[in-house]
Amino acid sequence: MALTSQALVAAVPDNNFVASRTCHDEGRGSRPFPQRPTMALKEVPSTFSRLVLRGARPSAQTLPHNGRRAASNAAEPAQEQSADLQDLESQSSFLTGKPSAKEVKSYDPVKRAESRRTQLPRSRYQYRPPRYFRGPLHPHQPPPTSDPASRLFVPGPFSTPRLVETYQSTVAADIMTLAYSHTPPGTVKEPRAERLRSWDDSSPYMKNRPKRGPRGGDTLRLLEKEINWRTIPKIKEVTVHCMVKAAASNSAPLHVAGMMLQAITGVRPEVHRVKETVQNFGIRTDMPISLTCTIRGDDAWQFVDKCVNLVLPRIKDWPGVNGSSGDNSGNIAWGIDKNSAALFPEVEVNYDMYPPNMIPGFHVICKTTATSDRHARLLLKALGVPFHGKYVN
Repeated sequence: MALTSQALVAAVPDNNFVASRTCHDEGRGSRPFPQRPTMALKEVPSTFSRLVLRGARPSAQTLPHNGRRAASNAAEPAQEQSADLQDLESQSSFLTGKPSAKEVKSYDPVKRAESRRTQLPRSRYQYRPPRYFRGPLHPHQPPPTSDPASRLFVPGPFSTPRLVETYQSTVAADIMTLAYSHTPPGTVKEPRAERLRSWDDSSPYMKNRPKRGPRGGDTLRLLEKEINWRTIPKIKEVTVHCMVKAAASNSAPLHVAGMMLQAITGVRPEVHRVKETVQNFGIRTDMPISLTCTIRGDDAWQFVDKCVNLVLPRIKDWPGVNGSSGDNSGNIAWGIDKNSAALFPEVEVNYDMYPPNMIPGFHVICKTTATSDRHARLLLKALGVPFHGKYVN
């Protein structure tokens, strides 16, 4: 493409305009503008080359040739076996022969350990967990209680309690059969009423308020679950609570009660103190007054088994657990007086160790996984706990 004269004239600056501007300014006594013809000459080649390259650029760009082939041929069979398959063993490791008797007799681990020039450091094979738990962000964390290296590790269980075996083999299936309620397929469940009361629209201030609690209390009761193979009720834990009135004037009865509860349950009791002073009862704030032991796991099953088979049948003129016992959440409680507390085998074997006038009575609260007293009572009746009176569900 040839460069036209008009483009060349437009590219070169007008020197006459610069000179006239200078003369005009000199008439006013101002300083003339310096003329820079050198910069104008330098701009000509750059403008010329830019115009030439723009004209020489092709109008249509051609796409590069794509030599990729979309068709594929059938894979040819491998002529040689892969090196990875040659590394596989032809026989199983279970077919490896045993070492000879000579090799077994010649192996001496003690001699091998003594022949080492330097012994292994103790830190390589011994681990001592930290004595104190210093928080979840501390770099040294104690291992879980299931780890044998933990300071709180308890080995076991080595056997299953007899009552647990009876529950798994007989009671669980019987409860699921007794509580079965047939629901034909396609049955539409009836909608339940709202358990929380909503506010009316009588006042604009009641809009967007949270719903009110039920009448008669601020807490909602648990809903009774249908029993199936997943929700069969079982014993969760057992709490033994003892209130020692004589501890208000003397601490000895409280110590005797703590020793007896620890012997019966196998758990160290927790001491509870008085929260408020009551002059009529003669108790003051922060005075130790009661004890609590919580049994969980297999120990809870063993405690219930011990009560059902060894203690409760020997109580004279005892009709059984009251049918109205319960808290509407699957927890049943009964009481044992001080005369019946001496029937426990742990107290009988060392009866002389406890002063007879200081042996206290206590309450047993059996907590189950059921969500209603009806199902909890059904479980305890199947385990052998007697009930009397009118049942209150």
